[in-house]
Amino acid sequence: MERAPVPPAPPVPRAPLIKNLEFKIGLLLTLTVLLGAAFIAYALYARGAFQVSHKLILTAEDVEGVSVGMPISFSGFPIGKVSRLHLSDDGKVRIELAIASEDARWLRKSSVFTLEKALVGGAKIKAHTTDLKDAPLEDGAARPLLTGDVTKEIPDLIAKVKSILGNVETMTTAGAPINQTLGHVETVTGRMAGDYGLLQGVMGSPEKAQKVVQALDQANTLLTSLNGVSLKVDGVLTKTDSRLFGQDGVMDQAQGAVAKVNALLGDVRESLKKADAILANAQTASADVTKITGNVAAATTDMARLRLEIDDSLRKVNHLINEINKKWPFARDVEIKTP
Repeated sequence: MERAPVPPAPPVPRAPLIKNLEFKIGLLLTLTVLLGAAFIAYALYARGAFQVSHKLILTAEDVEGVSVGMPISFSGFPIGKVSRLHLSDDGKVRIELAIASEDARWLRKSSVFTLEKALVGGAKIKAHTTDLKDAPLEDGAARPLLTGDVTKEIPDLIAKVKSILGNVETMTTAGAPINQTLGHVETVTGRMAGDYGLLQGVMGSPEKAQKVVQALDQANTLLTSLNGVSLKVDGVLTKTDSRLFGQDGVMDQAQGAVAKVNALLGDVRESLKKADAILANAQTASADVTKITGNVAAATTDMARLRLEIDDSLRKVNHLINEINKKWPFARDVEIKTP
């Protein structure tokens, strides 16, 4: 039995050809190349490849941690970066920096550049300018780089820590002086817990503290007695002051007596003047021998009368002085004797 012939498959429809395919492919490739070139140009521009830079050279003994591309900052703001590192003929490291032209105005001839190395984090190059009115730093100038490495201080710090730990270990041993001191403090604080508190802790026993308290009580009693005596003395002094310097007191009476004495002394002066006159007459009379007898008799009479007046005046003065001594508290024996 013959099979029926298989009908042929229908023809597959072909997609229509894209018009101007080659042109579109070329345009796509051109746009791709242009976009890539624009991206590269933007990246270079963003990294400052087309920016005019100011060249600066820093020299240092050791620049460990510094690499090309590391930024340099001024007041925490990046103003440039490291463009090259190389060794000079004297063995020092030369760091070439590219500073943006617009930021080069912050660098002056007095500027200082430092390399700081911290325990945590990388190294940092910083610029410090104290006087912005100074002359600007010229292009291609060379300046020293001051380094400050914290890690160099670690050995000294460890040595100091070891010394401190040794001292602490010595202080914490069984027979250390500080332990003995703490024991004494504990003993004193135990005594202070007694009835007399701090006083018992200082004196060492309650009996001694009790004696101190008794002595203080006696001192208070004595001070009270002295206060009463002081009040009495004040009263006595007040009365004495009123009697001495009050109205009709000793001072007033003494002033009156002094006035009387002055009057009596005036009388004595007058009597002495008369005596001087008589003596002058006697000297004049001695020149003439013939008149001596008559003048001597007259002079003797006058001298006797003058002597009586002087004795009377002196008696009055002695009486007045005796009266003053009786009234004045500091009396003494005063006697005026006639010659």
